[in-house]
Amino acid sequence: MRLKSEIWVKAYLRRCQFNGAMGVIARHGDDDAGAIFIKIVRADGAAAVFSPAPAGLDDADIDRRWVSRFKDGFVPEFEAEAMLKREASFDSDIWVVEIEDREGRNFLGDELMK
Repeated sequence: MRLKSEIWVKAYLRRCQFNGAMGVIARHGDDDAGAIFIKIVRADGAAAVFSPAPAGLDDADIDRRWVSRFKDGFVPEFEAEAMLKREASFDSDIWVVEIEDREGRNFLGDELMK
């Protein structure tokens, strides 16, 4: 059983703040099961987006796992915003968590799929 989305987001924001990064909830989704998208913004204005891994991949249906949405990782921020806007048009229950970190760290650790 997964943690509720709201609880996971709050814990993730605390992890980021503990490590010196600023984070905000840019879009509040469904408290229980909304899909969570993480946008990382570096000091140079480039952004990366991580989304839930497809179900069935290495326990992604039980634990939260993440995949990068852009092949090259970081793209201009307007591209990341356009992608998130498209996702929100398909699913109104998504969360968008935006993290500002000079180095572009994502704080996902072992939860990130290769």
